[in-house]
Parts: sequence; C-alpha cells; structure tokens
Amino acid sequence: MDLTTLASIDDDLDSSEVAALCFLCRDVLSKKGLKKVKDGKDLFKQLDEKDLLSNSCFLYQLLRIIKREDLLSRLQGDVTQTDSIPIVTDYREMLYNLYEDVIEKNLKKMKYLLGDKGVGRGQIELCTTALDVFSLMEDSGLLSRQRLDQLQEILKECDSQLVNTVQKYINGDPGAAQSLVSDSDFIVAASSVLHPVTTATCQDFYTLRNNPRGTCLVINNEHFTGGDLRNRRGTLVDEESLQQVFGKLGFQVVVHSDLTADAIRRVLEDLGKMSFYKADVLVVCVLSHGENECVFGTDGKKVSLRDLRMPFTSARAPTLAGKPKLFFIQACQGSTYQKGVLPCPPRPQDEEARRTSMSLEEDAGPLPAELVAEEADFLMGMATVEECISFRHISKGSIYIQELCKQLLVSAKRKDDLLTTLTRVNREVSKGDYLRHKQMPQPKYTLTKKLVLTEMETEREMEMLKN
Repeated sequence: MDLTTLASIDDDLDSSEVAALCFLCRDVLSKKGLKKVKDGKDLFKQLDEKDLLSNSCFLYQLLRIIKREDLLSRLQGDVTQTDSIPIVTDYREMLYNLYEDVIEKNLKKMKYLLGDKGVGRGQIELCTTALDVFSLMEDSGLLSRQRLDQLQEILKECDSQLVNTVQKYINGDPGAAQSLVSDSDFIVAASSVLHPVTTATCQDFYTLRNNPRGTCLVINNEHFTGGDLRNRRGTLVDEESLQQVFGKLGFQVVVHSDLTADAIRRVLEDLGKMSFYKADVLVVCVLSHGENECVFGTDGKKVSLRDLRMPFTSARAPTLAGKPKLFFIQACQGSTYQKGVLPCPPRPQDEEARRTSMSLEEDAGPLPAELVAEEADFLMGMATVEECISFRHISKGSIYIQELCKQLLVSAKRKDDLLTTLTRVNREVSKGDYLRHKQMPQPKYTLTKKLVLTEMETEREMEMLKN
C-alpha cells in the first residue's frame, strides 16, 4: 500500500480512533511496539513491518470496525483475505463494541471493581477508556478469549446490557460482533470461513487452567537388541527438542529410554492409573521403529497403537474424560517409498544434497489408520501416511518431530489451534525431498474441541491460570 494513501488516512484519524486501532491490533503486534505508537503513521509502519499491509484486507477490517467507512474508498488494490493475512477476531471486535457502549459512570465503576481483582490502583488510574481497562485486564491475566468470567462479573455491577453483549459472543451469536462481510466485492467470505479459529466461541475450546498443564511422556527407543532392527541414530535430538518445546508449553516432561515392548505397556498402564484431576492435557510421544498397527520395543516385539491408547480412555482413566490426549508417533507406516510428482525433470543432485541424503535413515514400520470412534478426545499425529516410509536424520533428528516442534512454537505465539499447526507441519514436511522421495505426515483425531497451546512464560502467568 502506498505511503500517500496511508498518510491521508492518518490525517483523518483522531487520537481516540488511533487508540482503538491499536487495541484491535493487540493480537498481531507486540505490547512494547504498541506503546510507541503516537499516531496512525506509527501504527501503519509496524503493520507494514509485519507484512500486514501487503494488501488492504487487514486495514479494511480495522476501519470498518471503528465505523470509518468513509475512508474505505481510499483503499486501492487487493482487499482479498488470504491465509497470510489474519482477521480481527470476533473476541476483540466484541470488546470494541462494549467500549462504545460504556458511559463515563460505568467506566468509573469498572475501574473501582477492578481494584478488587488484585490490580494495582496506580495502573487502574492510568486507564482513561474502557479499552484501557480491557487491555489492563488482559495484561493481568484476568481477560482472554477463553476467560471472560471476570469481565462478566464486573459488567454485572455496571449494566446488564453489557453483560448480554458478552453472553451473545459466548453463545456464538453473530450479532455480538459483526462478521467480516461487505456488500461490496472487497471481502470474499465471512470471517467464520476465512479463519475458523478466530471466530470460534469459548465453548469450542478445551479449557487450560492448570500448572503444569499435564504430563508429556516421551518414549525414546534408540538401541535395539531384538530382531534385525538398527539403532536409531539422531533420535536424541528429537528427545531434546520435545523436552524443550513441551516444557515451554507448560508440561511436565518425563522421558523413558530404550524400553522393551512389555516395559512400554507397563509405563503406560502406570501412567493411566494416575489421577489427572489437576491436568488439562496428556501428551505421549513414541520414537521407535514399527510395523503394521504397532511400534517396536527394543527387544523387537510389537506394541499396538490400541495398546498405547487404551490406558487413557474415559473408562480406564475417568479423570481424563473430556480432556485432549495427544499422541505423536515417529515411525513409518509401511515399507513403501512415497513418490513426488514433479512439473519438470529433477535437477542433478549437488554435493551438499548428496551428503544430506546420505544422512537420512528410515524408521520402518506402519501404524494403524483407524481410531476407535468411541475413544473421544484423542489425536494421533503420524509421521507419514499409510504404507509409507518416514525419515530421520542421523545428526539432526527426524523430519517430522523437528518440524512439529518448530510449528508448535510458532503457533504458541500466534495462538493457532493444534489442527492448524499440524496442517502447517503437513505442508512443510511434504515440500522436502528425502533420498529422492517424499514424506507426508497425517493427523488422525477424535477431538471434540479446538486446542490452543501457548507458552507459559512467567510464574505470574502460571498463577493466573490457577485462579
């Protein structure tokens, strides 16, 4: 977007409108950066640095929400929603609509009541609008897309109509926040189609309130003594990556190395007998060789995927009922190499590519493609599709686990749900060439809600999740 257009828009925005735009951008810009914004030009510069002005879609949303339709005609070029351009969430738009309806009398009462929530009076007195109050509540861990109870409690003392606005949003009423739709041809679809995660209601998400969030069990089989199975060089890199990532995501990580088939079953049975009353999520990662519908113990004996899951079904582990149970399996699903379809003949392999290919190995052995329907809230993240090989680098770790860890951290910052994360893993892994072959991961699930895993960065944030 050209600077002249942005400058003309800035000239017609007053300070309260710029403040409102900053609030609407809290999901895509850093708090530190937003504090530096003095006018529209400062805000547009930060949006441009995030590539959010590559077309006019995001700015179009912002101006529409603050009801400056008179400025929309100045937006020239493409205003089509794409995957790379986020939408302003219904949650944030709902808060803006609340702000417009808060009168001065209610603002004073909101500030007074916020003092009873443990927020410092000095910070509260700096709030001059309802948007400032909402921002302070978010920074204090009292308000989020998944936590609206404290906001409702405060609004009940101010104005019942304001409470109704929040309740409509929770119930999924599209009237609580306008959908991203225009009578013109600028926007190609409603927000619920453009980005399902951001338009979902609180009831669509699994609840995360505990610290730690749960256990992440890693079973890492590197050295094999049974059968003709080779040692799995590079798997320690996967183990370290999983420990770091799930540790950041708030899990207590437990690692078991080089387990026989019976030992794998015993570890899982013991874990399933524990109480998960104070846990939100269970994660089990298995790094091993495998065959059809099984993984191998280090003794070369098989453990079926059903044996992996059964200790954690609702009947066997009732305190896990209704909670997500995530399994990530690094193993092949068969002995077949997956071929890629090239639009043109492959280029001659250079020396670096040759060295890389020499460092790739296979984790041979397929895993089952079918989950039992009544086993709700399970997800099986498979390294590859049925019948096909998956690859592991002997010094850098497996292709699937490394990409999974990378994308989990990306999603933690973007607040994407897990299935969106795994779709990106699919895309990135499938792009590569491994020993002149392809690899295509495959998530299979019976999840009933969306799961968003964010980093638990500070002790204060952890305490907020407890309360």
